[in-house]
Amino acid sequence: MRDLARHTVPDEVFREMAAGGGGAEAVAVLQAAQQSKRLLLLRGVRDLAMRIDPDTARPVRESYDLLASVQRADPAAARAVLGYPTIASSMLRAGMNLSGESPDLDDCADRLGAIAAAAAVRAGFPASVELPVNEGRIVLPSLGVATGAGSGRAVVRSGPAGASVGTVRLPATPYQDGPGWTALPCLAAEHGGARVAFTLDEWDPDRMPGANLAHRPLTKQELAHWRATLVSAWKLLVDRHRAVADEVRSLITALTPLTAPVAGDASATSKEAVGNVGLSTPRDASGLAVTLAHEVQHVKLTALIDIVPLTLPDDGRRYYAPWREDPRPLAGLMQGVYAHLGIAGFWRRERSAQDGDAAGRAQVEFARWRAATARAITTLRESGRLTEAGETFVAGMNRTLQEWCAEPIPAEAEAKAAVAADRHLARWRERTRGEAVAAP
Repeated sequence: MRDLARHTVPDEVFREMAAGGGGAEAVAVLQAAQQSKRLLLLRGVRDLAMRIDPDTARPVRESYDLLASVQRADPAAARAVLGYPTIASSMLRAGMNLSGESPDLDDCADRLGAIAAAAAVRAGFPASVELPVNEGRIVLPSLGVATGAGSGRAVVRSGPAGASVGTVRLPATPYQDGPGWTALPCLAAEHGGARVAFTLDEWDPDRMPGANLAHRPLTKQELAHWRATLVSAWKLLVDRHRAVADEVRSLITALTPLTAPVAGDASATSKEAVGNVGLSTPRDASGLAVTLAHEVQHVKLTALIDIVPLTLPDDGRRYYAPWREDPRPLAGLMQGVYAHLGIAGFWRRERSAQDGDAAGRAQVEFARWRAATARAITTLRESGRLTEAGETFVAGMNRTLQEWCAEPIPAEAEAKAAVAADRHLARWRERTRGEAVAAP
C-alpha cells in the first residue's frame, strides 16, 4: 500500500500564525488539511460500514461511489459540497454511531446519501437517492431544504433536466427558493475589490453541534438586517483590518444564527464543523466585525491543531480564563488566548481609526484584552501541559503581547480596563469557590 503523505506546517507559517496572523500561505495549508480530513472521514466511514456488514452497507457504498462519480464528472460541484463545514461533523457523527454496540448502518447510509445527493443535484448528474423525511423535511447539505416532500422516505432525483425531492420539483437554479424548496441564503458584501460570501445555514442538523441554536428561522426583515450589517462590517474590516478580512473570506464558509443570551451577544465555532461560525443577530457593524475577527482565530487554531497538537491530553485540571465565567481545560484556554489575541489586535488598530467616544472605547478594549491575554499566556506557560510545538506557539503569542503591552495607553482607559478585570476575577472566584481549579 502506498504511504499517504502527511500534512505539515512550514516553520515560517507556524511562526506567523503564532504571532496572531498567517496570511495566504497559512490559509492554503489549513484549507488543504481540512479538505483531506473530510475526504478521509468519508472514506473511513464507508470502510467501517463495509467491515460491519457488507450487505446492509450496500447503500453506503453506492452513495460513496456516486460521490466519486460526480467528482470525476464535475469537480467544482463535488468540491462545493465536500468543502462545506457540515460534511465533517456529519461523518464524525456517522462514525460514532457505527462504533457503538449497535452500529447504525441506516444512519450512515442516510448521511452519506444526503451528501452524494447534494453533489449530484449541483452537477446535474443522473442519480436517484432515497432519504428519510425528518419532521417533514429533507436537507441537502450546502444547498437547502425541501418541505412537503412526503413522509417516511422520499427519493431525490437529479439529472441534466433538473432535480426533485420526493414530490417537490427544485427550481432550475437550486440556489433559489421555489414551491416546497428553501435554498440556503447567501450573505455577501464587496468593498475595495474584496468580496466575502457566507452561506446562512439554519437547517443542516450538523451545522453547529452543541450550540444554542436560534429557535426559528430568520424573518425577511431580520435577514435584511444581517445583510445590511455585513455590508457595513465588511467595509470596516477591509478598510482598517485588511489582513483579517482576507482570512475571514477565505476560512469562514457559513454562518448559523444562535440564540442571544439575556445580556450581550453569542458567537461560537465548532471543532467538528470547521469553517462555520455561529452568532446571534448582530447589533451593529462594529460588533459583527470584531466577532468575525474573533472567530476566524478559532477557525485557524482548530485547523492548525488538526495538524500540530499544541497541548497534552486533558488531565482534568481547569484554569481561569479572563473572558469566561467557567473554569476551562487547557486546550480551551489555548483557544481563548488565540481568539483574544485577535480581539486585542482588532481594538489596537481601531484606536488610531476612531475619535471621540469611539476612540475612548477602543483604548479601553485594547487595554482590557491585551492584559487579559497576557495573563492567560502566563497560565499556559506555567501549566506544564504544552507540547514542544505548543511551547513554541505560546512563546510566539507572548512576543506579540509583550510588544503591545509596551505601547502607551491613556491612564483613564487603563483604569477602566483594570476595574473590569478585577470585577470579572471576583465573580469567577465566587462562582468557583470549592471547585478543584487552578486558582489565579
